[in-house]
Amino acid sequence: MTESGGRLNNRRIALGITGSIAAYKAVELLRMLQNEGADVRVLMTNSAVEFIGTLTIETLSRHAVDSDVLSLRGDGRIGHIASAHDVEAIVVAPATAHWIAAMAHGLAGDTITAACLAASVPVIVAPAMDGGMYMHPATQANLSTLGGYGYRIVEPESGALASGIVGKGRLAALEKIVDATVQALSGSPVRDSAATDWPDTDSAEAETEAPAKAEAVAEAVAEALPSRTDLAGRHVVVTAGGTAEPIDPVRFVGNRSTGKMGIAIAEEALDRGAAVTLILGNVSVQPPAAAHVARAETAAQMQAALQALTPPEGPLFDLLVMAAAVADFRPRSPQPKKMGRSGSITLEFESTPDLLAETAERVQTAVARSGRKKPVLVGFAAETGSFDRVAEKLKRKGVDLLVANDVDSPGSGFGTDTNKVTIFSIDGTHEDLPLLSKREVAELLLDRVLIRMADAETPADGEPAAGMSAEAPSEPTEAKR
Repeated sequence: MTESGGRLNNRRIALGITGSIAAYKAVELLRMLQNEGADVRVLMTNSAVEFIGTLTIETLSRHAVDSDVLSLRGDGRIGHIASAHDVEAIVVAPATAHWIAAMAHGLAGDTITAACLAASVPVIVAPAMDGGMYMHPATQANLSTLGGYGYRIVEPESGALASGIVGKGRLAALEKIVDATVQALSGSPVRDSAATDWPDTDSAEAETEAPAKAEAVAEAVAEALPSRTDLAGRHVVVTAGGTAEPIDPVRFVGNRSTGKMGIAIAEEALDRGAAVTLILGNVSVQPPAAAHVARAETAAQMQAALQALTPPEGPLFDLLVMAAAVADFRPRSPQPKKMGRSGSITLEFESTPDLLAETAERVQTAVARSGRKKPVLVGFAAETGSFDRVAEKLKRKGVDLLVANDVDSPGSGFGTDTNKVTIFSIDGTHEDLPLLSKREVAELLLDRVLIRMADAETPADGEPAAGMSAEAPSEPTEAKR
């Protein structure tokens, strides 16, 4: 519900509420932003939900609260990514010392930090905490870092604190936070769509030219990223690990995949500036903390996750790397209870869906219908002894690149830290790589993906498409890590 004629009329604002005792004041801040004409979506940390719950917020905002970093919206989009792309400013009030530290170091453990990392819009931060916590050099250094990103800090006020002492740490007057939001958006155009018409897809009409201040934020963030940021602004989806198809609640049919190759690809993509979603089966290594992780232990669960990311209106990623080892067969009739140990048993198996081919077909259909840019699709093929079937498999599955490895070859099997692969391309060429660490394989693979992206986004006259460098990434001759 919004008021007309205010200073934020028809603006889309995300309000981030973290776990401070001052979280109760965010309810009034929400109403004040609405009274200025804003349409407000609310993001909350888990501790903020414990403080004030979600019912009041959802009732007043008329939108569901986004508090789960793993959640998808009804249209299949990742919640915090959608919020980052849909809004014109993010207001974090109250902001705890913990949240400020996480944001300063790029740790996307909640929906608010994740949205801020994915967004290139003004961010307004209003700290609230104990006086000693606020004045600690670590907190001051973290606030300075946020200021370096271009974030506007609305300093807390002095007064009686929840601890009973008097000091600087009280949440700033709500009027000051609203004024800072208005000032951050001053001079930037209001989006064409009505504020109540939050887009269901990332259509071109939903994206407006970023204001100069948002561009300054993006540049400041880019300076804080690693030197290689050639995937900045891209959404990369990686499947990793093996699936476990249940026989009964205790036993399953699986494979020897550890997920090391897929996780190495996710880590490399993150280091190059991408937003990464990991669809994760059974793994023996920890996924990177900065990735959005969706657990999928069976082929059916992995299928559902991929379907959510490839809705009919178009795929929600720029690159899909299917490195997971999906079981080819599963028990036809899993038992609901643990089977007893009495003699022999006979199991009847059925084939699992070909997730790579199925997803590629769904992407092609959606792209043809929507006119959207086609993402790059990469598959993996674990072979034994020969790659004779790989070229045919690449065409049949409908991917751009197929990475084959001989799991019988020393250093190239399941569970190793190294891999020896051949990269097959849809244009009929292939490239044999030497035995490398899996992280080096990931780096070289993404180099090849970037070349394909640059070729696809460069018009026929040779002028680079909007947002692309005039030079495609050079093809390295050896691994750099």
